[in-house]
Amino acid sequence: MTRFIHLTDLHLSHPSRNDPQMKTDTSGALTRAVAAINAMDPLPDFVVCSGDLTNQGDPESYGLLDELLAPLRVPVLLALGNHDKREAFHVTRDRTGDAPYVHETVLAGLHVITLDTLVPGRVAGAIDEGQFDWLAGALDNHAGLPKLIVLHHPPCVDPDGLPWAALDMASTDRLAGLVQGRGVIGMLSGHIHMNRVSLWHGIPLVVSIGLNSTVDLLERSDMRIVEGTGFCICTLRDSGLTVTFAPMTPEPRLLGVIDQARLRAFS
Repeated sequence: MTRFIHLTDLHLSHPSRNDPQMKTDTSGALTRAVAAINAMDPLPDFVVCSGDLTNQGDPESYGLLDELLAPLRVPVLLALGNHDKREAFHVTRDRTGDAPYVHETVLAGLHVITLDTLVPGRVAGAIDEGQFDWLAGALDNHAGLPKLIVLHHPPCVDPDGLPWAALDMASTDRLAGLVQGRGVIGMLSGHIHMNRVSLWHGIPLVVSIGLNSTVDLLERSDMRIVEGTGFCICTLRDSGLTVTFAPMTPEPRLLGVIDQARLRAFS
């Protein structure tokens, strides 16, 4: 069994930036999330952060990201989103240039492949030719291990939906052709600030609410942005992937407690 955490849309902004866009305490949200993860028993095997790590893509905020993630007691994997900037991110990791940030690793028997769907200057996402070539090779690695793909923009599941809310259709279609039948047990995304699970070409596509804000799903005209944060607890068993959404805010009102002994006595 492999257990891991999915965080997304951290939208960190260093206090020195005086970011006028910040409406919530994202640094506090990440601090609380790290504390909650470290308190889990047993600890998860790793944590995935699927993009929009910062709000403005500046080096100071990437430094803050590293500072707030440092207490994590498990490995953490990062992906970039449309709010991120590659050059600033690379500088904080002793890298240079603006090449897409892609990587693969094996953790707890799971082959994790991370893509970079950032398109500078755009809200929508795409995957370039070089990444598709790299992905084709990565999918051939570690034959026999289940594979997890991490990408900030989810593939487009509704061609009539808002075009900025997903990968473009060309990337979506090509990605579908590459991953089917390749042992991919799930895909993790963010970007749209809501909890959503789709069965995309037979692959669970999990989008998490993130650590900044959410949207009012009952408002069908304009986009109404409201308070709401959380993360995913993911468990891979022989039977498949289970995802549980763990809300953080608004803080839930306690209605009662059933102790563990009584829970176990239920039949």
